[in-house]
Amino acid sequence: MAKDHPLLILASSSPWRRQLLRQLGVRFEATAPDVDETALPGEPPIDLARRLARAKAERVASMWPEAIVIGSDQVADVNGTILGKPGSRERAIEQLQQQSGQTVYFHTGLCVCAPGLDTPLLTVETVTTTFRELGDDEIRRYVAAEDVTATAGSIKSEGLGIALVESIQSRDPSTLVGLPLIALRHFLARVGIAVP
Repeated sequence: MAKDHPLLILASSSPWRRQLLRQLGVRFEATAPDVDETALPGEPPIDLARRLARAKAERVASMWPEAIVIGSDQVADVNGTILGKPGSRERAIEQLQQQSGQTVYFHTGLCVCAPGLDTPLLTVETVTTTFRELGDDEIRRYVAAEDVTATAGSIKSEGLGIALVESIQSRDPSTLVGLPLIALRHFLARVGIAVP
């Protein structure tokens, strides 16, 4: 594990983000930020990802002002339409039908708030994912096999969802899972947390 550092908090209830952050070998706590994830009228998908990542980090930082707080949020974008977390299997099926044969952009916002920073560190990483042409039967089998009701765009590329895609283009493979570790390592270094 990395050496001692100020309290580090992941502003997320996502088990996948916690698992990713553990890869960096830093001690951290996690808490749900309680932020409304509804898009603003006319808000572009990339702006929503950026706004939500910042809102989550700032919400938790307001409760623990001496902590370093990481906020992240992912938005799926198919032809400019935002695909959020489906919330139900029926909606997940609809989302996957909508993505069949399409190129989908998964925008992952990342924000770090820390004492001494005038403004939060903020970026958005985008993964370009091209889906195969998917039949209704295989979509239903996938949704029955893997719970994607709380996943943006109804796909878990780290699981069986990888079978639904033709290609994934990204400078950081962790971005598609929901926490861009390469950008995060740079941000943590800027606030004094060394990651070997």
